Amino acid sequence: MRTNIVHIGAGELNYEIRNIVQVCERLQKMGVEINWENIGDPVTKGETVPAWMKNLVSEAVQEDAAYAYSPTKGMLATRQYIAEGTNSKGGVQIDADDVIFFNGLGDAISKVFGFLKRTARVVVPTPSYTTHSSAEAAHAGAEPVTYILDPNHNWYPDLEDIENHIKYNPAVAGILIINPDNPTGAVYPAEVIRSIVEICEKNDLFIICDEIYQNMTYNGTVAAPLCTVIGEKVPALCMRGISKEMPWPGARCGWIEVYNSHKDPMFDMYVQSILNAKMLEVCSTTLPQIVLPRIKEHPLYHSYLQERIERYEKHSNIAYDILKNVKGLLVNKTNGAFYMSAVFEEGILNSQQFLPIDNKDARELVETLVSGPGVEPDKRFVYYLLASTGICVVPLSSFATELHGFRITLLEPCEEKFRKIFETISECIQRYLESA
Repeated sequence: MRTNIVHIGAGELNYEIRNIVQVCERLQKMGVEINWENIGDPVTKGETVPAWMKNLVSEAVQEDAAYAYSPTKGMLATRQYIAEGTNSKGGVQIDADDVIFFNGLGDAISKVFGFLKRTARVVVPTPSYTTHSSAEAAHAGAEPVTYILDPNHNWYPDLEDIENHIKYNPAVAGILIINPDNPTGAVYPAEVIRSIVEICEKNDLFIICDEIYQNMTYNGTVAAPLCTVIGEKVPALCMRGISKEMPWPGARCGWIEVYNSHKDPMFDMYVQSILNAKMLEVCSTTLPQIVLPRIKEHPLYHSYLQERIERYEKHSNIAYDILKNVKGLLVNKTNGAFYMSAVFEEGILNSQQFLPIDNKDARELVETLVSGPGVEPDKRFVYYLLASTGICVVPLSSFATELHGFRITLLEPCEEKFRKIFETISECIQRYLESA
């Protein structure tokens, strides 16, 4: 074209979690049966939505209001409900005007990063959930600025690394926290979050905190909500939603809670720019906003959520017990959300390793996919695992990290099948590392 129409940050947009689906679909046509362990969708993995929840949605569908536009920020009654829930935790106090609904957190993430000044950077964790790191990098037209999550210390943030990024990069304006974390499954203690808040206060920064898995912790851990430790000085955006907890990912219903906005005029103007962008869209999805308080206040909701959490806890321990002694692999027990990230020892992977693939067409496809330049060694392993066993995981290197490994979900509801998946992975890792 006579004029370059490609956004400067287009090359930073990558989502291997779904990219690998295209490879899976090609393998399926070749007769490979796929175990989908790449995407955090509990419903697709077979979790049953209870009848009482479906009934609440069915009842709401009969109401005319469910078919109307919602206000730009979202349904007032639901925003009031959310604000009351946040205030009940005893930390920062907000009202309904501090709650803004979006069409899922993906929409919120796009706008939160997209309406930052291009030269303003948010330092994000590494490994980092791809939607965040890609959106931050795309807005700036550069690689993401990242701070280390330490696999040798429960995947906790490296606070010294955060401070160094701030000290030596004056463009850094904010810090992203994901707690509980995706992709690692780590849950940060209150003192870790408090330390990051103190860093922000000292350096006049703001916080973005993704708490989509806030109420999904186990193994004796509790994720400290940002609202309980933020105090009254540091401005922040806290992201929440219903896609994982209820779970209702297809509703595309997420929101941000704005903390301490009026304490900083520039941050207040930034939040207003996000809201102005929402006004151009008219509204967010109405039906799930109407239903949200009804579901969470239903007498069976908490027992239903607890039942799911107990299953994730059990699966996290099964997975950890199977993988913890695999030579060449570092794993931490998952304590929140429903993911596990495993890391290969540095230098243990190479371009000669392989797994036997009986299906000739599948073998030729994988050999083609991994033969090109620049293929990360963990991606090579993931593709061989996929074609050899049908188990679909995501290479860890696709999560904005130099570490090599893989992320896998804990969502398979059948314990016997779940155990078999991890035993197979364990066996395949050993065979792969011994193959060359």
